[in-house]
Amino acid sequence: MELAMSKSSNLTRTDLDSSFESQLSVSSRTSCRSLRLAEKERRKNQTGDPFVLALKYFSEVKAGTPRAGNDVLKRNLVLVERVGLSRGLPPEAISVMLDFAMSLCMGGVMCVRVLKFLIPATVVPQEAVVRAVSWLCVGKIAISTQVLFLRWVLTVFDMIDSKDHLRAIYGFIFSFVTEENLSPYICHLLYLLTRRESVRPFRVRKLLDLQTKMGRQPFLLHLLSLYKVFYPELVTLSLPSRMRSGFKIHNSTWKVALCAVQKRNSGQVSSDISLSLGLKDETNSRKRKFHHLELPSLSSSIQSNSSSSRSRKVLSLEQLHSFPHLLDNLHCIELPSQMGSLLGSSLALCYLDYVQDDSVFLRLNFWLGHALHEEFLYCSRDGSSGSSSEALHFLNRLLSTQHFLQEGFSSTEGFLYKFLNVWDGSLLRPQILGLLSDIPVVPSSCISQLLFEPLMQLFFTSTLFFKCSVIDCLNNMLLKWLTWHSVYALEDGLDISLNRHTPMNMTLSGFMDSVMELVRFVGRLATVGLQLEGCHSLLLSFILDFYETVCDMFLKYGLPLVVMPPAGVFYPALFATDPVSVDRLSYIMYRYKKNLTSAKCQQQETKQAFHISRQTCQEFNHYLLFMVNCLWNSKMFLPGMAIEVDQELLVLSKVPEPWTSFDLNHHPAFLGCALDFHHKCWPERKDIDFNSIKVAKPWNWYMEFLFSQGFQGLQQFAQSSINRRSVAGISGQRGSQPTSR
Repeated sequence: MELAMSKSSNLTRTDLDSSFESQLSVSSRTSCRSLRLAEKERRKNQTGDPFVLALKYFSEVKAGTPRAGNDVLKRNLVLVERVGLSRGLPPEAISVMLDFAMSLCMGGVMCVRVLKFLIPATVVPQEAVVRAVSWLCVGKIAISTQVLFLRWVLTVFDMIDSKDHLRAIYGFIFSFVTEENLSPYICHLLYLLTRRESVRPFRVRKLLDLQTKMGRQPFLLHLLSLYKVFYPELVTLSLPSRMRSGFKIHNSTWKVALCAVQKRNSGQVSSDISLSLGLKDETNSRKRKFHHLELPSLSSSIQSNSSSSRSRKVLSLEQLHSFPHLLDNLHCIELPSQMGSLLGSSLALCYLDYVQDDSVFLRLNFWLGHALHEEFLYCSRDGSSGSSSEALHFLNRLLSTQHFLQEGFSSTEGFLYKFLNVWDGSLLRPQILGLLSDIPVVPSSCISQLLFEPLMQLFFTSTLFFKCSVIDCLNNMLLKWLTWHSVYALEDGLDISLNRHTPMNMTLSGFMDSVMELVRFVGRLATVGLQLEGCHSLLLSFILDFYETVCDMFLKYGLPLVVMPPAGVFYPALFATDPVSVDRLSYIMYRYKKNLTSAKCQQQETKQAFHISRQTCQEFNHYLLFMVNCLWNSKMFLPGMAIEVDQELLVLSKVPEPWTSFDLNHHPAFLGCALDFHHKCWPERKDIDFNSIKVAKPWNWYMEFLFSQGFQGLQQFAQSSINRRSVAGISGQRGSQPTSR
């Protein structure tokens, strides 16, 4: 019974299978046959492809195969070389040719030739690089060839599809750091591979010993600076806050070919090395033009679907599409392989502002510094590059990034100090001055050499518009310095860190010295600039903008410092022909009095060490007294005043009552207001007598009339510094005048 049921069951499954096969249509079987034929034809064509055959030859060639007179070798090598230099080699070809070269199957000469045309079309397989690095320990490869290989790895580093296995052999790579000829390139490679877990005490000691033996080499100092970021207690060596570029870029071997390949394959993965690679100029000079300043595309250093990314649960930045998505995955973000791509993504900038890993900023600063130096510092200065849209877009993007982060990059700062010495003042002026205003506080000991001297040469030989732009730039710089101080300064006045991207701490006294130097420098520029431009009202306006910032440093920004404007700024503003300048000067003097009074009261109450110098108080009192006597008391050119004129000269001038020439009813800036007021008060008079305004009631009315015209600075100055008394009098007589408090 059971046997019969089993046979019945088997029969049923067989019948079902037969029925299913019978339902296959003729077209379906024909389609499957077509696919098989197409695949067979593709394999046949691929097998017959000369390039595939050439790769097969290099993958199967045996060591010791003769090179001389080998026509097959020559034919295949020329074929692969032509493909590599024209359109780049695919990843599998990179693996085959790199293994062939580094194994020295046919000697070191062949290895050098292969490395020179090893141009990737898309990405470089990580495993191929790891196998090639392992060949270095064989000891058969010449040092010059090893250097060439390391230069190739550094050139294509950001095109390597992943870095996990390379970091796994970090210690093996580190063992080559003692080789004198390889050390600069090994340090550069280690710099790019270093993570927190890579730093070990014995490695720090090895680098310190090497630094003692070789001297303070920049490449060693840069690697030690990165180690110090992760473990400052291990690196006790004092490192300079500003170091010149420690890693030289030696990519001339692959420059032209890689540039051409990336242009043809613009839609594929590109390296940030394209920012510094361009065709040589016809003059064969280092001066470059802007060719490859487009930001690299945002691509992660790992493949999003790789097993390592799934096991580590990481997410690349290019996979983020919204800010909430970023907030949900802040702790599992994988940084992109090309740090320059962070500047082109708003979400990446949000993550950059959040991340606390200083190694990210070190890598970004290194990339940015190289791009700026190569594409701007060594560019052609014939003016033809100034209209480059790529350069304009690049600098505008950098400016917007720094404004978003609210601080500048140290690499931008170092570039500007060098660029100011070769800048003509017109090339990309708004962008350069915008970047200049973002630099952090410069120590007073070096601010003159780095900043003031090159700016001074440009300022005194430039147009009026450039002078205004420089004053505005320095005003913005001072505003940002004061803002950083008010935000980051510690309450107890200890060290303050002014820029997260710049490893520089500065004491409060050092910060005040730098601010003092900047204010005094602008005072010198303003004094000479007003003389050169004939006290132009536009330049005077920008100068008064600057001193509106300076006069409020204590009350608005909490900086215990008061610096008065020089005489070359005060008097041109007081005797200006436009009422706006006189009104703004009055407001500035009003704010100076507020700051000085508040500082003195605070000093008396808290007994703090904020001491206002006697010279500052004397300068303020001198300006205040002169301003009151000039505008209100009609005491110009009299003995004992700041500006004295010989009485004989005054007689020869034939000016009636010259001591009243600059009071508020005779001042050239307010002459129109006085005339309008005179017509309103005495419309029937045909002869105009401005002295009639100085009589008690008309004078009070005239003051109210001026204040109603919008001169708020003049009103605030009068209310805080003038005691006004109305005394009856007659026209032509001088009654009791206002006096300073």
